[in-house]
Amino acid sequence: MDQAPGSPQGPQDAQSLPSCYRHPGRETGITCTRCERPICPECMISASVGFQCPECVKGGSGTGHAPAASQPRTLAGGTLTQDPRLLTKIILAINVLVFIAVRAREDLVGDLFLIGRWPPEPFPATEGVADGDAYRLVTAMFTHQEIWHIAFNMLGLWWLGGPLEAALGRARFLALYLLSGLGGSALTYLVSDPSDASLGASGAIFGLLGATAVLMRRLNYDMRPVIALLALNLLFTFTWSGIAWQAHVGGLVAGVAIAYGMVHAPREHRALVQWGTCALVFLAIAATVIIRTVQLT
Repeated sequence: MDQAPGSPQGPQDAQSLPSCYRHPGRETGITCTRCERPICPECMISASVGFQCPECVKGGSGTGHAPAASQPRTLAGGTLTQDPRLLTKIILAINVLVFIAVRAREDLVGDLFLIGRWPPEPFPATEGVADGDAYRLVTAMFTHQEIWHIAFNMLGLWWLGGPLEAALGRARFLALYLLSGLGGSALTYLVSDPSDASLGASGAIFGLLGATAVLMRRLNYDMRPVIALLALNLLFTFTWSGIAWQAHVGGLVAGVAIAYGMVHAPREHRALVQWGTCALVFLAIAATVIIRTVQLT
């Protein structure tokens, strides 16, 4: 999220990955898409979606009993879908449509960007979050003015969104994206000068970047590429002018917290931990907005 031009992996990390249920001692980050038992490469059998264990393949072919958990699931417990990038495509399309609308009608951006109060005293202030326009916390996440700004953000969304949507499932991915964006908006609203307008999907994109790091750590992948990417983006955040670093940091913190709850939730209490984490992040965002609004009114 930039200032508008012209505007005054948990417990398992500390131990080890689970072992293949058929070959104790062989660590693996892959689970059967039907029963969710950990399986090593020797036991993985390609299915229409993901991999299955030998028992589930036998059960599904009629030569045995299918396990109770027959619905294919993602790593985080979401339902597997035929198009794992559907939500990513929809969110990208919304950003592009809003960008086209703003380019076609320049004054529209004044109703969409995030702002506390502008202009400053003694001039009459326009309507903002502090005046009851809480919707700006959301619309600012989908609003861009410059072609380079939306291009960078949408490339990040496409590269990071697809794998995360496939790993988390649609509902969890949508919660991650929206709450990361709101986290960026809330910190910007709290810390920035009330006369500074800001906009862009950068907060949400940084949330996806943080979630990618958590997921890669959970799967025991090489962390160096994502750490380098994160460091480079933070360098740009704090060295380039006109960038609302608050949105980047707020989105990153929210994304890491949500992703950690998503991928490290114990299976027996998975939904409670995952959606409880989302609820706590939302409450923190709401409290931040309320505190700042009280300060400005």
